[in-house]
Amino acid sequence: MHEDQLSRVDEPTASSVDRPSATPSQNSVTRRAALGLTAGATAGALLASGIGSRMSLAATLSTQEEKKMSPKAFVYTEVQISVPFADAPWRDINAALLKQPGLLNKTWLAGVGNNSLGGIYAFDSIENAQAFVTGYFPQEARQVGAAHNTRIFDAAVVEAASRDMDSPHFGVTPDSKPGAFVYTEVQINVPFEKAPWRDRNPHLKQQPGLMAKTWLSGLHTNTLGGIDAFDTIENAKAFALNDFPAQIAKMNAAFYTRVFDAGVAEEASRQMRSPFFI
Repeated sequence: MHEDQLSRVDEPTASSVDRPSATPSQNSVTRRAALGLTAGATAGALLASGIGSRMSLAATLSTQEEKKMSPKAFVYTEVQISVPFADAPWRDINAALLKQPGLLNKTWLAGVGNNSLGGIYAFDSIENAQAFVTGYFPQEARQVGAAHNTRIFDAAVVEAASRDMDSPHFGVTPDSKPGAFVYTEVQINVPFEKAPWRDRNPHLKQQPGLMAKTWLSGLHTNTLGGIDAFDTIENAKAFALNDFPAQIAKMNAAFYTRVFDAGVAEEASRQMRSPFFI
């Protein structure tokens, strides 16, 4: 109730001229009642607004916490199929993936030169990652009649090394969108706490076009690898074909590399909450 309405509570009306005037006590009661209604309505509105604001804030914080949740496992997949990404049924696949227990996000991978399909997935636990690679994913590959490749990596042990390389998987917001990804894995058995990542990271930071790296440490195998984000496919290929092989030759080890086009899979990756496409 507004002030002009309050003032009219005590004003005599035409019909009240013939009625006995209210006593001062009655007027006081009337005014107090009006003020009480106004205060009650105002308090109710403020309370509702406060609750709504807190609920909205809680929902926002919940979403932010979900995005910032550090993964405990990574899964790499690649399906032996040749499909231009524009023709891939990624919308249907995403709908099924979003129902998978513990899946935090996925970044789609589209093979350069061979149109293979794959992804790098982040999970909230190693157990959920294991259930994914032994249950859901083989069934998905079977439906398209294709062989596939899966790997599980321990995410917790690589957090410090990955943060040092601006990994979006561990909360670092990218300055720009990547143009390509490079997946690497070296056939060695080195527990990550003994891996020379502190020596390797400064060298990696000098690579042309390298935007970020998420280190990978093989579950049960202790292989070393990474998913590296580059600004262009050209810089990604130069790294995969030249610098990486030269560095790994010093370790006298075999290795595995793949180059992927990040741009063609951007929309699909965004739908899966990829940290590379914020």
